[in-house]
Amino acid sequence: MPIANKNIKTMDKEFTIGQKVRVVAMPPFVKTAEPMPMLRPANVIAIGAQGVVIDRRPGNYWGIRFEKGAFLLDSQYIEADIS
Repeated sequence: MPIANKNIKTMDKEFTIGQKVRVVAMPPFVKTAEPMPMLRPANVIAIGAQGVVIDRRPGNYWGIRFEKGAFLLDSQYIEADIS
């Protein structure tokens, strides 16, 4: 039985370097955006926190600089900040 070729589109959000973003949901933990990343409790940032995109990482992760440091977040947890 042949396997059907299914094109699966994801709802990945695209951002540009330097774009302002806002946290809309919290992951259970956040990972620092350092050469040797560390897991931190999610309460180091809050829903509504604004940051600036500094880079894109594999696996649909974005490096974002917040007031309390730079962290890696999946695109499902952020949206463009238009304010």
